Amino acid sequence: MMKLQFIGHLGRDVVRKEVNGQVVLNFPVAVNERFRNRDGILEERTTWVDCSLWNREVMAAHLHQGTLVYVEGGFRVEGYITKADQPAAAVRLRVYHLQLLSRKDDERRRPAPVEVPAVPEQELVEEQPADDLPF
Repeated sequence: MMKLQFIGHLGRDVVRKEVNGQVVLNFPVAVNERFRNRDGILEERTTWVDCSLWNREVMAAHLHQGTLVYVEGGFRVEGYITKADQPAAAVRLRVYHLQLLSRKDDERRRPAPVEVPAVPEQELVEEQPADDLPF
């Protein structure tokens, strides 16, 4: 068995389908990697993985575009010809384990930053105690 595991963001909301009486959730995940090329220039490469999650319909409510997920499962690579008659390949993953790492609405749940007024310098000076200590 071949297994693939990665962390990435959903590229769009989940699509629910029924196949032979079973529910399947389909969604693409973008896996980004950053690296320096031979010239020392920072580059970024994105690999898209088409994922299918079977018989877990309850997860559909949580899988939205932008959600960060950890995904693990069995994969296969399929070759095809593009509309421009060019050979291409797609990575397809049957998900066995899925973990939500963040949700798109997490940004809305965070409290707005509070601005703290600046304290004048004269208020920052500590007062010395009136009694003199021998040390």
